[in-house]
Amino acid sequence: MRPLRFAGVLASVVTAAMLATTNGAAADSKFQCEPGETYIMNVMVSAHPYWVPVYQGFKQAAAAMGCKTVFSGTPDYDITKQIASFEQDLVKQPAGILLHPMQSDPFIDPINRAIESGVDVVTFAADSPKSKRTAYVTSDNLAEAKFAAEEIVKQIGDSAEYAVLENPGQSNHDLRVTALISYMEQHYPNMKLVGRQATNQDSNAAYRATAAILQANPKLGALWIPEAGSAEGAVTAVLEAKAKVLIMHADITPTTLEHIKAGNIHMALSPNQGMQGFMGFMATFLAAHPDMFDPFNDYKVSGYNPMQIPFIDNGFAVITKENADSFDLNAYMKDRDPS
Repeated sequence: MRPLRFAGVLASVVTAAMLATTNGAAADSKFQCEPGETYIMNVMVSAHPYWVPVYQGFKQAAAAMGCKTVFSGTPDYDITKQIASFEQDLVKQPAGILLHPMQSDPFIDPINRAIESGVDVVTFAADSPKSKRTAYVTSDNLAEAKFAAEEIVKQIGDSAEYAVLENPGQSNHDLRVTALISYMEQHYPNMKLVGRQATNQDSNAAYRATAAILQANPKLGALWIPEAGSAEGAVTAVLEAKAKVLIMHADITPTTLEHIKAGNIHMALSPNQGMQGFMGFMATFLAAHPDMFDPFNDYKVSGYNPMQIPFIDNGFAVITKENADSFDLNAYMKDRDPS
């Protein structure tokens, strides 16, 4: 797991909030919500299992501070529908929104309008860096790509063929792919990229793309995938072809977890989802309460929110056959309120 970056202020906030509660002074603490104060988490493909631990972390932080939460978004992989759901959330006048923007640029204006209306926005897992969002919480995608590249070379050597699947337009997925390719070119020039296909988190598209890559490149040694949905289709194609291909992917789903246990997928690099949600809530709460401290800068004359946090690294976990049981979503959610 990797350390948090730019998160010292949040660690202090969490500690202060816990001390206030412990001392029986919660009612007088600034780290408490007003009655009815609500925070929303908005995502695309809302039924995806990735969001479940993230929202649990979001809720845990909110509960510690007496705040209300709402899970929102769209069940579709559709930028227009997600923006519409985001704008519907604004009608509810929440204190803040923790947002996973499907694409960066289309969300610039909606985020800016939200902030201008008094609703603070923090992004997580994917970003809209040109917007006025207050903070960005994610795992270090460059570190993930470097780790994946080094592990591939460790397992199959530094003069082999590899391929990647990708999901163009989503910032964290783009970075996971481009950074790995760049790292290979710089450090292992004898590694040959023989396939690069956009599968857009579609397992069926990934199945077809992987089958085509395997047919054209029978010596394929490894496959890197920036998300778990495409990995589900890719592993099926590899198994059907009876090919010996090292598969690594980012994120995790119950299906890919079972393939890791079976040895069909080498490993997954998964963001610490609970920490992502917990720190995401804390960053959103701070964005909504910028009057909690007076920093030594020019925010009063420049007019920006002083609670700017450029990047919070929530860390990532390496999931292998040996520790896979720790990432069983059903076990994690047993006796927990999913709503």
